[in-house]
Amino acid sequence: MDTQQDGMKEVHKILDNADIAILTTVSREGRLVSRPLALHGKDFDGDLWFFTEDPSPKADEIRANPQVNVSVSSGKGYLSIAGTATLTKDQAKIDELWGPSVSAWFENGRDDPTVALIRVDADTAEYWSMEAPRVVSAVKMVKGLVTGSKPDTGRNDVVEL
Repeated sequence: MDTQQDGMKEVHKILDNADIAILTTVSREGRLVSRPLALHGKDFDGDLWFFTEDPSPKADEIRANPQVNVSVSSGKGYLSIAGTATLTKDQAKIDELWGPSVSAWFENGRDDPTVALIRVDADTAEYWSMEAPRVVSAVKMVKGLVTGSKPDTGRNDVVEL
């Protein structure tokens, strides 16, 4: 198995164990704005999907500057995905990704005129995978602090997508 395939396995492992991601956009004033969003359609093929309201400040920020970052944390590690976001109101995709947790956010359900999806087309994914349970990783970090050595808590790499 090559390094690219190994990297994609690590990205999938982290995403499969996560429910929430932090989406960071750029405001019209050039400030970074981050907010938690539920991950949908986690069968990662290079795209990430999130529900949003449109119109909204988040949608306006994406239209003005589609470059975004998505960060994810799970028991399997951490992930930072840089990519380009687009907005869509594709009803077939909305129906495919719709679930009970989404309906609480939209007064008129999936037919609410403000329902939209954010599609993040990933360019790169940098991961920090945890090969040991968090408790073991924490012990390794403390040991590194005490001994002055770098703790070996997992793998880190960038995957071009």
